[in-house]
Amino acid sequence: MNKKKIVVAITGASGSIYAKLLLDNLLKLSDQIEKVGVVMSDNAKEVWRFELGNADYDLYPFTFYPKMDFNAPFASGSAKFDTMIIIPCSMGTLGRIAHGISNDLISRAADVVLKERRKLIAVVRDTPFSLIHINNMKTVTEAGGIICPASPSFYSLPKSIEEVAQTVVSRVIDLAGLSMDSFRWNEE
Repeated sequence: MNKKKIVVAITGASGSIYAKLLLDNLLKLSDQIEKVGVVMSDNAKEVWRFELGNADYDLYPFTFYPKMDFNAPFASGSAKFDTMIIIPCSMGTLGRIAHGISNDLISRAADVVLKERRKLIAVVRDTPFSLIHINNMKTVTEAGGIICPASPSFYSLPKSIEEVAQTVVSRVIDLAGLSMDSFRWNEE
């Protein structure tokens, strides 16, 4: 199996728990991953501290890049990062991606992934959606991206906030092409 090179982008939308759980899961899946590059917006760090009560994003052993670092490897298609996960993905970020506005590393990396016909997964969390949001999701989907709303499932009977959020993260991991044990509908 080819190991994956993954970009994780964390924006300032509410839902830092999703980003934390994804990073936790990627650690466990290191045998399937060649490299993980992470970029966080300033708002993402602020929201993480507010929602999770810590700055533990600094403790992960992945390579973190400043949001304006256009020298990051995944700012170019030649680095062959095959998957980008934006979790959570703010509607502002999605709008910039939909309209090709590469004004920071997150939007540039997404532009690269789409132009190279690689996998972009945008985990949008806002609700309700305006028509602008829906049209931006349509545009990104037509360009080859995957919109994965942070809509948890409940058929696994989750018992905690983390278990509820994990239902979304497990779906994202599946979409990224990684193998992980998780609850599967009507399977033992």
